[in-house]
Amino acid sequence: MNLDELLHNENLSRDEIVYLLNLERREEISQLFQRADEVRKKFCGDEIHLRGVIEFSNYCSCNCLYCGLREDNFSIERFRMTADEIIGTAKLIYSHGIRTIVLQSGEDTIYDTDLISFIIYSIKKEFDIAITLSLGQRGFQEYQSWKYAGADRYLLKHETANEKLYEKYRDNLKLADRLNHLRYLKKLGYQVGSGNMIGMPLQTVEDIADDILFCKELDVDMAAICPFIPAPFTPYQNRKHGDALLTLKSMAAARIVLKDVHIPATTALDSIEEDGREQGLKGGANVIMPNFTPMPYRGKYTIYPGKRGIHDEPKAAFASLQKRVEALGRKISVSKGDSPKLTSE
Repeated sequence: MNLDELLHNENLSRDEIVYLLNLERREEISQLFQRADEVRKKFCGDEIHLRGVIEFSNYCSCNCLYCGLREDNFSIERFRMTADEIIGTAKLIYSHGIRTIVLQSGEDTIYDTDLISFIIYSIKKEFDIAITLSLGQRGFQEYQSWKYAGADRYLLKHETANEKLYEKYRDNLKLADRLNHLRYLKKLGYQVGSGNMIGMPLQTVEDIADDILFCKELDVDMAAICPFIPAPFTPYQNRKHGDALLTLKSMAAARIVLKDVHIPATTALDSIEEDGREQGLKGGANVIMPNFTPMPYRGKYTIYPGKRGIHDEPKAAFASLQKRVEALGRKISVSKGDSPKLTSE
């Protein structure tokens, strides 16, 4: 198989994606990353988009086997930020020139429809900023209310497109339900993000290829691909973490297949690989999501252990991130960073 021809194929098949994921020779892997970087540049430009993350609650009603926030994990200290704390953190993010905020939590219904709507409205009223919600699988009416309140985007990772694995990982929940929620979010006009984890127990490279094609079928605006990192006091606590190189190859293959989507260089990748973010940005990624969760909550959102920069003050962590981006010769965007699908229309 001619690798150069394959990398320039406009519509890669499942088998062809699997071939790319299985590349082992250093020069071929470099060729994959280089092509992904070219596609990123063509469809998304050279700017790196920042999303300031506020992890405002680590309560969760789910019992996913892989997640440190699972309801049955009694080892972690739970917290909830107040609406005023969330809005104040949004102000801090805006003051750093970041024009997208991600409101993230476990599936915590204490933050009901009205409270989330109030937070969204209050932030949008004061700041010209985009809001991404990452609150898990909530009610259809809630999605609608939050869209009316001013939310712009919703991140709801599918984790795996393998129905049997999804049901296993997520404690008997159904992939079909997840897909219905993702489709409804798109119908409401949200810019929708989804994605998967690399290195989950029983996962194959064929599953990863299916995840990429799943994102293509759904026509996502963002595809978040990160390595699995086992969390203490979960059923998967003794498993190995996902492979950094396979994660990078998956991100690169996703860029070539999906083309005009945002792909983040994730904190999880940066946590298992010293220069993980840099490698991701060189191989197709164009988004970084710095954490602005304030102290003392910052270290308590333990989806996985060893999160890089978790003990750094947000201001210092952001300054460090800026230096790393500038060292790559890339420019940080000052825009809201809407979906390339919208900006290219």
